[in-house]
Amino acid sequence: MSLKITASLAAIACAVIAGCATGPATPPAALVDGQLTQPADYKSWPKFLSNIQRPDVKQVREIYMNKVAATVVRGQPFPQGSQFVMENYAAVANPDGTLQTGPDGKLVKGNLVAVFVMGKNPGWGQNVAPELRTGNWIFSGFKATGDKVDADPVTCRGCHIAATPDGTKGAGPARDWVIRYDQYFDQKKASLTTDAVVASLSAAHGAISAHDLSSVSALQR
Repeated sequence: MSLKITASLAAIACAVIAGCATGPATPPAALVDGQLTQPADYKSWPKFLSNIQRPDVKQVREIYMNKVAATVVRGQPFPQGSQFVMENYAAVANPDGTLQTGPDGKLVKGNLVAVFVMGKNPGWGQNVAPELRTGNWIFSGFKATGDKVDADPVTCRGCHIAATPDGTKGAGPARDWVIRYDQYFDQKKASLTTDAVVASLSAAHGAISAHDLSSVSALQR
């Protein structure tokens, strides 16, 4: 056996031994409410929903989701490792206390008042009473300055458990405790309009054939 072959076999053996020694990846530590950090790059994440109107609490909200969460399929829970970041902005008020609205009739976004992070992984969030558990989801809260605040399990979890008909609050296990789950998918489907798809295809490939137009229409059904 040549020296080259012997050296190659030795290298392969070392790699196998190293692999066996390494073993499976270590699962994420079992975290609880308040232990999630605010991701530094969350503004580059896909949007879950934008410009959410909450006149009842005088706020406008923006929600981001990480790339893991963005792989979710309607009717399925979000994958383990999913995270959401929700920004809460104060709605701008008039001198008389009423809320200002823009030309589109929607509330005007003012200053950032709070940021909330929601994440899930196996074994997370099991330290609370059974009636407050939201699967493996846990919650952390932050001031506008980035300083962490205590996430009240009763407040955060109560909102995600207690469902309302319009989907503005609560979700339960059927929607993986993610508020506005249906709204996200409805909006996603609505964004797939014929005009938008045709414009995108035209920009990339030039003129669109009648067959292609038929295929686009089929996607919307």
